[in-house]
Amino acid sequence: MTIHQIRRESAELIKSISETPELDADLIIGNILKKDRTYLLFHREEDVPPDDIKKISDDVKKRCTGLPVAYITGTKEFYGYNFEVNPDVLIPKPDTELMIDIALNILGTKMASKPGYIPTVCDMCTGSGCAGISILRALRDNDNIPYEELPKITLVDISLKALSTARRNISLMTTQEEAERFRTIQSNLFQFVPYTFDLIVTNPPYIPHKEAENLLKDGRGEPLLALDGDINENGDVTDDNDGLGIIRRLIPEAYEHLSPGGELVMETGEYNAQETSVLFARQGFINVHIEKDMNGMLRDVCGTKPFS
Repeated sequence: MTIHQIRRESAELIKSISETPELDADLIIGNILKKDRTYLLFHREEDVPPDDIKKISDDVKKRCTGLPVAYITGTKEFYGYNFEVNPDVLIPKPDTELMIDIALNILGTKMASKPGYIPTVCDMCTGSGCAGISILRALRDNDNIPYEELPKITLVDISLKALSTARRNISLMTTQEEAERFRTIQSNLFQFVPYTFDLIVTNPPYIPHKEAENLLKDGRGEPLLALDGDINENGDVTDDNDGLGIIRRLIPEAYEHLSPGGELVMETGEYNAQETSVLFARQGFINVHIEKDMNGMLRDVCGTKPFS
């Protein structure tokens, strides 16, 4: 069987579950053959080894159950970097890249105003570590910040399995010197975090409970813990079903763990961005505003802790 034939047959099977069957097929095939999509396009008549045909077929069957391609291949690109992902962590979404842009602008301003200043950053509900790691890598790769001047970044998650994935991504995606800029903490929000920060970025669970449960019925396999926003401090589901249960706890805790003049950037999405911005203001944050994502949807709520 040629590359062209297996691409066509795989896409035909996947189209029942996906809006992008050709892309999904190429990612699965490319992962097995260790080739990029350009190679697949320009080597259409190349024969695929029988063992690889079997592996591709098995992975296509997994995709047809609803399992995302990222969990099948074990990687997902985010902010130009390839992260290890698995069903213990949420798959990074393109809309979350906006949070990285905002964070880099904030850090750039802070670092420019104080030469030699080393800011401290917390990536709360870190999951795969994609936000915190992308911030550091972008500062290093794009702005050429020397490693000794890079921010010190704390990655926090309630899930030990998620933190294990984040630690692997730190190891895979940073040098030994860069890795020393990170610490990881298992904590229920800020319960076991003894530090204050200049910047907190967070993409907490914010989907209403019933909607989160319905989303997972398609077989995508993402952890409910990373989606359901209606969970109290004991891990029980609240009766609110508005996706704000965790956010209501997180905002005051983040405020207490910010240095004066520190900033909070929180992804909340169109579900509850307006209400979240009200909660920011009630807590005492100033300069509260909402940023829209690439699709024009309300996405990130930002606010500053005043100096007094």
